Amino acid sequence: MKNVNKYTKQFFPAPKTSMKWTQKNYVDKAPIWCSVDLRDGNQALIIPMSLGEKLEFFKKLVDIGFKEIEIGFPAASETEYDFCRTLIEEGLIPDDVTIQVLTQSREHIIKKTFDALKGCKNAIVHLYNSTSVAQREQVFRKSKQEIIDIAVTGAKLCKEYREKYEGNFRFEYSPESFTGTEPEFALEICNAVIDVWQPTPEDKVIINLPVTVQNSMPHVYANQIEYMCENLNCRENVIVSLHPHNDRGCAVADTEMGLLAGADRVEGTLFGNGERTGNVDIITLAMNMYSQGVDPELDFSDIPSITELYTRVTRMTVNDRQPYSGKLVFAAFSGSHQDAIAKGMKWREEGHTKYWTVPYLPIDPTDVGREYEADVIRINSQSGKGGIGYILETRYGYNLPKKMREDVGYLVKGVSDHKHKELLPDEVYEIFKNNYVDIKTPLNVTEAHFVQQDDIEAKINVVFNGKELFAANTGNGRLDAVSNAIRSCTELEYNLCTYSEHALEIGSASKAVSYVEIQDKNGASFWGTGIDTDIIKSSIKALVSAVNNMLTKQA
Repeated sequence: MKNVNKYTKQFFPAPKTSMKWTQKNYVDKAPIWCSVDLRDGNQALIIPMSLGEKLEFFKKLVDIGFKEIEIGFPAASETEYDFCRTLIEEGLIPDDVTIQVLTQSREHIIKKTFDALKGCKNAIVHLYNSTSVAQREQVFRKSKQEIIDIAVTGAKLCKEYREKYEGNFRFEYSPESFTGTEPEFALEICNAVIDVWQPTPEDKVIINLPVTVQNSMPHVYANQIEYMCENLNCRENVIVSLHPHNDRGCAVADTEMGLLAGADRVEGTLFGNGERTGNVDIITLAMNMYSQGVDPELDFSDIPSITELYTRVTRMTVNDRQPYSGKLVFAAFSGSHQDAIAKGMKWREEGHTKYWTVPYLPIDPTDVGREYEADVIRINSQSGKGGIGYILETRYGYNLPKKMREDVGYLVKGVSDHKHKELLPDEVYEIFKNNYVDIKTPLNVTEAHFVQQDDIEAKINVVFNGKELFAANTGNGRLDAVSNAIRSCTELEYNLCTYSEHALEIGSASKAVSYVEIQDKNGASFWGTGIDTDIIKSSIKALVSAVNNMLTKQA
């Protein structure tokens, strides 16, 4: 691209760090979670949420398990102020939940923020000012010391106002645009704020180090976090928090590496809503932990209901490929993928492992409220026998023989290809039923009786091309005898090759289902399926269906 020379690196690598975080392989415990959906997420919406919508969203966040929720910027608007007051005055904040409010370092804003918190049991007052080189030079046109003075003044005012109000109020400070700030200066200004607040084990402060704009690769951010963690004053009484945005598409990586580097807390949103490309998606972070056996301490067992509320109150959408949440993230259309998933599920059912190791599925979809038949095995022209067979077995109770799965698979794929559409499970079943199950024309066996001799003799009544026929013949079993009788009265040429049966466990436990394969004189195979309460009758129906398929395709 021709304008590349107008750009340069806008991040500042941390001074030499130990990089101990690189020796860790995964996040081994849940951080302190703070949802910023109602502030950062809301301020990024085309139409911000109404008071009622924010109240509904707040309740859902509580139900999910968030213990810290940033509810807004009370001094910014009447709606924001009223929302805070409504939560407090109507007793909507559980005792174990702390609300968080944002404020600039200006006395009238700080005063209104504390006014909004009057009567609140537990709250975090979140103070911020911007510290990056770009903001210092272009927006504020102030020196480093003047920027520090803004932060220190705000910290002192917060401390003064806290003394005037009852309640458990804690403090948080963010050097906004941290990722565009020299790490040494970020450390200096954070330590200046810490020195004002004087944190204790009983009154810890939060130092939030936001990826306000993503300027670097994730490992650079992790080194910055490690540097801050190793050099902050009163580190034992400081909670280091992360707040990554997603400008370079690396918010999840920034967060996970930041946690490895020593951070204690994460601020993010559901589905990654937020300014520009959004905040880090807490669902992805939590489910990444969950997929490796680490309890995220948040409940995302019903993602469909969370998605419904989110899309309704924010008027945003959830991408079909959004990790863990999208409609298609568990979907397998490819035949080889479907076959591997079906075999993996069978392996698990057989008890070979207590851990989830099913191919192509990083987690069990049912753990987040999804269904195998509707969400995992999806049927189109790219699908294979494994997926189609899996749907027929798990949803409708038909355990097709291996060779029959191939036959049915090609038929179903052909229909999908011709119609150029995905086929729903019920459509797959209808194709199977109409083409293989209890087909009675042009041949039908209307009655069958058996006599036990050295062999089994079958006496049958047949309707063939509208004519009523009678035949008797023997065989090495009832089905073989019926088959021989059919051939003797119709002069049809075929061989009975395969027979299998099982109880139809879904829909009616009292019925049996049979599968029959025949081959014509040229070696072509034809399949049929029969269902009946009587196993002999079901096998005869399957044979008749196979013969009719042969006759239809030979016509």
